[in-house]
Amino acid sequence: MCLPAPASRTLPAPPVASPPHNRPPRSRSVIRVLLTNHVLSGALIGAVARRPGLAFAVGVASHFALDAVPHWGDWGSNRRFLQVAVPDGLISLAAMGAVAALTPAERRPAVLAGMAGAALPDIDKPTKLLFGWSPWPRAVDEFHQRIQPEASGRAHIELLAAAGFAAALSALRRPAARADSSGPAGRQDRRG
Repeated sequence: MCLPAPASRTLPAPPVASPPHNRPPRSRSVIRVLLTNHVLSGALIGAVARRPGLAFAVGVASHFALDAVPHWGDWGSNRRFLQVAVPDGLISLAAMGAVAALTPAERRPAVLAGMAGAALPDIDKPTKLLFGWSPWPRAVDEFHQRIQPEASGRAHIELLAAAGFAAALSALRRPAARADSSGPAGRQDRRG
């Protein structure tokens, strides 16, 4: 004996408000890319550049260069994206704090500027999610989305890149080796 399926009730859709007059309409898609590697690369750029303005500008440029490299993405749904992006955002913030705290004071402004520049182009992700609009002109959003070769099976690329950036940052934190009398600069001629 088959019982009839229970009747389902559907709620009416909420009214759609018109977007604010000077902002683009709400977008349902979120460009799916992670932030941690942008932050780590920006820190590395700042540590090498040592000048905040230069570090910020190169950080922004590096964001688009990294996005053009094949990377993890194409999540399938916004829910899956958020399951990865929220922890990644928190890890990125923790990385920014840790790197800033561990960076020598004389390098800190450039390192912070590099991290900020490298992360800035992705500010559209939370604004789209929370407010339904991007702070960037449509042409920038379209370019940013178009350059990204993403695929779901590339998590290993993100992890290897993060390890490489972290290792490079760690190497930069070590003090420079001092020349001593046995080094090339201080070596004495022993030929008598």
